[in-house]
Amino acid sequence: MPKKKQPEGSQHKGNPNVMGLHPAVVEEPITQTLETNYMPYAMSVIVSRAIPEIDGFKPSHRKLLYTMYKMGLLTGGRTKSANIVGQTMRLNPHGDAAIYETMVRLSKGYGALLTPFVDSKGNFGKVYSRDMAYAASRYTEAKLSPICAELFRDIDSDTVDFIDNYDNTMKEPALLPTTFPNILVSANSGIAVGMASQLCGFNLSEVCQTTVAYLKNPECNLQDTLLAPDFPTGGELLCDPAALEDIYRTGRGSVKVRARWRYVKAENLIEIYEIPYSTTTEAILDKVAELIKAGKAKEISDMRDETDLSGLKLAIDLKRGTDPDKLMAKLFRMTTLQDSISCNFNVLIAGQPRVLGVRQILEEWTGWRTDSVRRRVHFVLGKRREKLHLLKGLKRILLDIDKAVRIIRETEAEADVIPNLMIGFGIDQVQAEYVAEIKLRNINKEYILKRVQEVESLQDEIDDLEDILQNPKRVKKILIDELTAVEKKYGQPRRTVILYGQEAEAAEEEDPVEDYPVHLFLSREGYFKKITPQSLRMSGEQKYKEGDGPSQSFEATNRSEILFFTDKCQVYKIRLSEFDDTKASVLGEYLPGKLGMDEGESVVWACLPGADYAGELLFFFENGKVARVALAAYRTTSNRRKLTGAYSDKSPLVCIRRLDEDGELAVYSTEPRCLIFHTSLLAPKTTRTTQGVQVMTLKPKYRLDHVSAVEDTGIVHHSRYRVRAVPAAGALLKAEDSEEKQLELL
Repeated sequence: MPKKKQPEGSQHKGNPNVMGLHPAVVEEPITQTLETNYMPYAMSVIVSRAIPEIDGFKPSHRKLLYTMYKMGLLTGGRTKSANIVGQTMRLNPHGDAAIYETMVRLSKGYGALLTPFVDSKGNFGKVYSRDMAYAASRYTEAKLSPICAELFRDIDSDTVDFIDNYDNTMKEPALLPTTFPNILVSANSGIAVGMASQLCGFNLSEVCQTTVAYLKNPECNLQDTLLAPDFPTGGELLCDPAALEDIYRTGRGSVKVRARWRYVKAENLIEIYEIPYSTTTEAILDKVAELIKAGKAKEISDMRDETDLSGLKLAIDLKRGTDPDKLMAKLFRMTTLQDSISCNFNVLIAGQPRVLGVRQILEEWTGWRTDSVRRRVHFVLGKRREKLHLLKGLKRILLDIDKAVRIIRETEAEADVIPNLMIGFGIDQVQAEYVAEIKLRNINKEYILKRVQEVESLQDEIDDLEDILQNPKRVKKILIDELTAVEKKYGQPRRTVILYGQEAEAAEEEDPVEDYPVHLFLSREGYFKKITPQSLRMSGEQKYKEGDGPSQSFEATNRSEILFFTDKCQVYKIRLSEFDDTKASVLGEYLPGKLGMDEGESVVWACLPGADYAGELLFFFENGKVARVALAAYRTTSNRRKLTGAYSDKSPLVCIRRLDEDGELAVYSTEPRCLIFHTSLLAPKTTRTTQGVQVMTLKPKYRLDHVSAVEDTGIVHHSRYRVRAVPAAGALLKAEDSEEKQLELL
């Protein structure tokens, strides 16, 4: 039966201008998709949001401060924060919450900056507290801090460019003409797309002194004046001159900062009153509570937060007989009371992100500031020339004021007044209009003589301004004078104490852990024992769970570290001192529970890396590939226990072997074939997840089975299986070369 035809008008026709009416899939190269959809967003985040520019501000900071400046909050009284937020939305379309958070960070009350730009009143929270929330914008008040005068000095004198706002209804400055290198003073951090920025703050006085020294001698030693980073939360910086020099040179690195504390003998407690900038009081309290619960801080009876209006204070009650110095050394090592603060001086220069050292930042800032000063001088020079031109016209009528009055009175049409004055005195239109606009009360001779007397002084000023433009040394002197004035007016003592030499070494000294020989035993199912030699001699028979048995055993010392590799491509690092001494007659500690492993994760191999992490590891995979990775790749600067990506997951792992020196290994497949190769044929890799190189070529249905040292095998004909290059298939295993040995009756 033929299908019934649909009426012509009933068929829906897709409109090419309406989305969603075309079900067809349009294919396009991934590169085109990235260029049209992803790259514009990524560039917007980098250039217009996350990375600070040479004036030390992100766009959100700059929009807020400029709005407050236009509201007259530099010299006036405070106003409601909600009012400021509402006005800022004319420049910043990201919403009131984001704008208010920006204000909070810049505020004096929050304490995130060494030189806060917002003079706040009310609850703005604290940078050192995670849970201390700031009040709503309708309850707080704010105005600009006095130092903001240095941000907006001569902003109306063409010192910086102005650009359209987001909807082209207003103008806003592209940069703020800061008279000091705020990029080095204000701590700033941002995460963009594919890059980040982390600028630690420096003391304002030190930055000004360093900039002056750089202007006088670009090759000066920066560390002579720029001592070290300074943080608003204080603390003690453990100074490493070599590390600081590297940060100053490359713009990357890290510094160690620890808390400041005092011991109150009368109450037998420790008061912590300054903490590292990178942590919070809640994080410290949580970590200490965890240590107390785990029995690793038995010296502490109680810890509480006693922070009040006077400032931060964490109180630690001690048990009788506790040495406060040793306890704090332990807490510095095991908590964020001592922390590393990263530095990544990524700055936007002419719209391009660049990681710069301190000297490079000073070079860029001084160049930009020099241009701003020259623009200001040129602007003032233009105004002075205009005034001089007007006064020269006024001088022409000095000798005959009556003639000027007569010309104006006798001119019938108003439009002819200016031309008649131009003809009568030989002046141009601008001068004539200036003369014509003089008030009747000011046409007396005294007023005009006073104005004319300004000509000489005005000419001298113009000559001086022109000389400044022609003389770079004078421009440099202006910069130096401005920096000196800023330091004198706004400079403050350092908040972060610097510990040098022996003081820093003493600060880093760890709590001494008793060191003694131990024997280590790892079972196949992940039970681990640490036994002293004395205990082992008393009971040498090891107890294992039914179906379990020995896997590895070591001899070490109690202070050593151990690495546990798992079947989930992860490795766990832990000190042996964190395990309790036990006996051979017990099962030991279950590692998945002890180390907090993922569900279903189990240990496959353990290794003692040693203090220097010397040597290499060989990872053998079922696909016949072998990865040679330096043991140093598993060294971490932090106290992280878990490290992901321990080895490649492209093929199942067969075994791991430690390689202290090159030698020959025998590799067996399930075919069965054997291949003897020298480990020097394997190139070492620094990437942990490398897939390695193909050592044994395998047929599809076979896999690599096991690995042994040549001397541990029963191979008689070594030359049959030895190869000089890899990959190789190996040779079929002969019966006399099999590792399986028959037991002989004696």
